[in-house]
Amino acid sequence: MKRRHFLTATAAATALLAAPRLARAAGEAARLAPALDAARNLAQLHGLIIAQDGKALLAEPIRGPRLDQPVNIKSISKSVISALVGRAIGDGILPGPEAPVVALLEKRLPAEADPRLQRITLDHLLSMRAGLERTSGPNYGAWVKSRNWVRHILSRPFVEEPGGPMLYSTGSTHLLSAILTDATGRSTLELARAWLGEPLGIDIPAWERDPQGVYLGGNNMLLSPEGLLRFGEMYRQGGQFDGKRVLPADWVASSWRLRTTSRFTGHGYGYGWFIYELGGHPVYYAWGYGGQMIYIVPDLRLTVVVTSDPSAPSGRSGYADDLHTLVARHIIPALG
Repeated sequence: MKRRHFLTATAAATALLAAPRLARAAGEAARLAPALDAARNLAQLHGLIIAQDGKALLAEPIRGPRLDQPVNIKSISKSVISALVGRAIGDGILPGPEAPVVALLEKRLPAEADPRLQRITLDHLLSMRAGLERTSGPNYGAWVKSRNWVRHILSRPFVEEPGGPMLYSTGSTHLLSAILTDATGRSTLELARAWLGEPLGIDIPAWERDPQGVYLGGNNMLLSPEGLLRFGEMYRQGGQFDGKRVLPADWVASSWRLRTTSRFTGHGYGYGWFIYELGGHPVYYAWGYGGQMIYIVPDLRLTVVVTSDPSAPSGRSGYADDLHTLVARHIIPALG
């Protein structure tokens, strides 16, 4: 009888301790209910994860794949490539951002290279300020059909001077993928799995490669929404995850420093991350075609992941603005 009484008392105490946690969870769910309703009204939206202090407060596969299933993250790949470059610089494998890229791409240069290529630095590639004609938008198809993607990029005419205004171009981050491959002797896939997949505990499947075997830098990588959350949380924590250093802290700071401004949105841009303000708070976000998003709001300890239909546009359609509104009007006020 005494032991039965002890077990009963223990169960009661456990229930009492759990009650505040359950109450907090119920309160968080109630506060986020308008955000979930708003997200469900966006027909293009597939999945939504909202985390604060590293804890997922809402994780909904609204339509489409499960949250643990890898999906095409489109140009969030650019943020991943930037992270790999930061790790390579931190490890001394690559020189600093001001280093000219021609020495790093020496064996891949076109036969008749424009002398201005000598002035392009890693910083220019990371911040989309190389000055070369874009390989994104209407030029993307011709680029990926070419026999040598790297030489095709480096043979584009200069439409701006190196270090000039932002010219959003997947070619810039593909050059970074080639540079990483040549400098390490390992594929970008190997580096992503070793430097990000292993410490973050995420699966990184193989993705598209160019005719020379270089993994596409800046598009079509595959990560699950849960994997995107871990990647975002690592940046939110200054390059650490689960108490372990993944990226140098100064690389995160450099990535979020304003380098240029997008002529399409007017938002700032650093190294693979856009810089804006939503709901009165500084926000850093990674953006992929169709509305693949990682939002980080440092002063609220908040990370938001959105995955969407990768086949539909998000910029010119206004859907990206709808996602910004979702964060500014529904998520930030609920958790601020």
